[in-house]
Parts: sequence; C-alpha cells; structure tokens
Amino acid sequence: MAVVLAVMGLFLYLRLGAALDATIDQSLRGRADDLAALVRRAGSGLSEANRNRLAEPDESLAQVLQPSGAVADSTPQLGGRPLLTNAQLAKAAEQTIVVERGPVPDSDDPLRLLATPVDAPAGRLVVVVGASLEERAEALENLLAQLLIGGPVALALSSLAGYALAAAALRPVESMRQEADAVSAAEPGRRLPLPPANDEIARLGTTLNTMLGRLESALARERRFVSDASHELRTPLAALRTELELALRRERTPQELREAVRSAAEETERLWQLAEDLLVLARIDAGKLPVRPERLPAGELLADVRARYVRRAVEAGRPFQVEADDRLELAVDRLRAEQALGNLVDNALRHGRGRILMHAQRQHDRIELHVLDEGPGFAPEFLPHAFEPFSHGDPARTGAGTGLGLAIVDVIARAHGGTAHAVNLDGGADAWIELPGILDPADHQPPQRRTGHKRL
Repeated sequence: MAVVLAVMGLFLYLRLGAALDATIDQSLRGRADDLAALVRRAGSGLSEANRNRLAEPDESLAQVLQPSGAVADSTPQLGGRPLLTNAQLAKAAEQTIVVERGPVPDSDDPLRLLATPVDAPAGRLVVVVGASLEERAEALENLLAQLLIGGPVALALSSLAGYALAAAALRPVESMRQEADAVSAAEPGRRLPLPPANDEIARLGTTLNTMLGRLESALARERRFVSDASHELRTPLAALRTELELALRRERTPQELREAVRSAAEETERLWQLAEDLLVLARIDAGKLPVRPERLPAGELLADVRARYVRRAVEAGRPFQVEADDRLELAVDRLRAEQALGNLVDNALRHGRGRILMHAQRQHDRIELHVLDEGPGFAPEFLPHAFEPFSHGDPARTGAGTGLGLAIVDVIARAHGGTAHAVNLDGGADAWIELPGILDPADHQPPQRRTGHKRL
C-alpha cells in the first residue's frame, strides 16, 4: 500500500505540474500572438501605449530581439539584457520554443519563456514573452505538503482496514481450524463450521466436510471388517481348540485320533482360506493386487474351473454344464479369474440347488462369465450388499462360509477393470463377472441383449 500511495502521489504531482505548465504555455502563446501582431504593425519597436498593454502586473515580461541578439524593444524591468542565450535565440528564429531560466535582476522567481519568430517590415524578429513560475511552484509545494501529510494517514487507515478485512475473512478459517483440531475418531459426525457467504472458504469447508464423511464411512467399514474378521476367526479357532482338548483329555483309539486330526485339519484349512481371502482384500485396498493379463479363450477358462468342482457337484448330485463360444477370448490373469469363478461356483454349490450352468457371452468389448443355479436365489435385501466383505444372505443362502467369497470376486473383477453382478431369476440365481474381452475382427455377431436367463 505504501508503494501504491507513493506511485499515486508521484503521478498526481507530475500530472499537476504538467497541467500548470500547459496553462502557462497557453497564456504565453496568447500573449506572444498579441505581441507579434503589434510588432508587425510597428515595424521594429513598440509604442509606449502598446508597451503598457504588455506590461500588466502579472504579465510583465516581453521582449523583441533581433537575430543578432540585440534588443529591439523590451519591458522596462528587463532593460537591455536579452532573455535568451545565443543558442536559444538561433533556435527561436526558426521555430517557436519554450524554455525555463532563472530569475532576472530585481526578481527572485524563475521564469518560463515562450519565443516565436515574427516577420516584420524591418526583417525577421523574435518575440519573447515570459511568466513567473512562483504560483506553479507554490501549487506544487502545497500538493507535496498535502501528500506528505495525507499519505501516511491514508497508509495507516488503509492498513487498518486491510487488517480488519483480512481478519474478518480469515475468522471462518480459524473456526474451521479449531473444529478440525477437535475432530477425532472417538466423536464421529463432527463437521467444520461453514461461513454464511458462498465464497472459496465456504466451498473449501464443504469439500472438507464431504471428505470427513468419506473418512468416517471408511473407518466404519474398517471397524466392521475387523469385527467381522475377528468373529469369523474365533469360530474355527474355538472348534480347533475344542478338538485338540478333547483329543488330549483321555486315551483315544487310533481311529478317534485320526478323526480328531481330520477335524482339526478341516478347521486349519478354513483358517488358511480365511487368511488368504483377508490378504487379497488387504492388497486391493492398498492398490497392490497383482494381475498379469494374458490372452485366454473363455471356454478354456470355464472348462478349467469346472474340472476343479465337478467332483463336488457329482457328489452333491448336481448336474454341471459349461457353454461358451470358442471365439470368445479375454485378457485376464488366469489364476485370479479361476479364483473368482471358483468362488461363484462354490457359492452355487453351497447355497443353490439343481443344475449349475457356466456360460460366457459378449457385451460390446466385454466378456460376461455367468454362473447360474436353480436354488431359492438371493434375499432381495441382500443383493445390494452381496459383494461386500462378510455379507451373509438369508438363512437359505448362508452356511459355513466366511462371507468373503463374493467379496473376493468383486475385488478380482475390479483389479481387471471389470465388475461383478448378481440377480435373481425365476427359480434360481445368476452371478457373473464382466471382464475385458479381445475383439475378433472375424466375429460380426451383434452383442447379446440380456433380458434375463430362462430357467435351466
């Protein structure tokens, strides 16, 4: 602000000086024109009456010079001393000039002179008129004094106003800072106060409040995840401990020991699978789930998954079929894709009934891999949460699982840039993953329109 005020003061000072100079020059030019007209009529000198006309109290300087420097005529106070130097006179003989000089004898005021050439009957003469710069100097001195007094006052007032304005603008920031300092996980739901104005600070506060909401939701999901994981781990650990304690409580036959070890092995397998699933979920949350896509026929992928689960299906008396066009190809990580499809098949074996069908179909540049069964389907309220960790449906579709199978399916699908879905059909359920496909230029079949699959 000090720089701004100084620049403005300098501008006003120079502007006023230029305006005063322009006013003086205009007055001098008018007087020079009058004097030139008198010189043209009089020849080389001025009559006493004309000289008195040019010798008014505030315009008392006038002089007529010959090109040689001799004074042809002059107002009385100048005597025979020329107002111009030889160089100035030579220039004034050619064109009108304006110059400044110091005071003349018997005066303390500097002068501003205007000299212009005049063609008189006796030859070319130079008419010089002058005016005192005392009033100009006084006006500039007054302005300078006012600037030197008013400038610091204006600087102080503007600084106070700027400080007050900045304090008022930053007061909501301080309130938000204090509230943010008090926000903690122990008090969910706290939000930053927002100023009434719809400005940048208000929009920043809205954005931060939205971020706090997302963080609270993430923290709630993490707490729920830890609680569910602890619960799921407690069950197999308790069963394993019970089996081992019973086996050690008294002497057992070899057959009883084998049964105890077999039961303990089953619980250990369940613990191992749960740990693997938790590791997969942790990796995807950290953005580190590795996938190595490769070109893979959809039929080959479905056939490999069927080979792993066909024994269980046969033992359960469940027909297991695969349908896939040989021309459909995907760009997926084989092991991860088999894991995701295996979880869908395992879910159908655990909770479904009747025939199981795996089939692939193209949807634009994507390949959908479906697993259908003829069971009771998903509970309607469970469908929106089917792919969340530790989600269980109604009793008809819950069992000994950990609730991570479908969550792993969703994680693997998203790691490939795809999605996971589940719907109920008329007498069954359809769960599928949508993965990136490889377009075959020879395949001109239009994408199939999914309107729901018929009962198997």
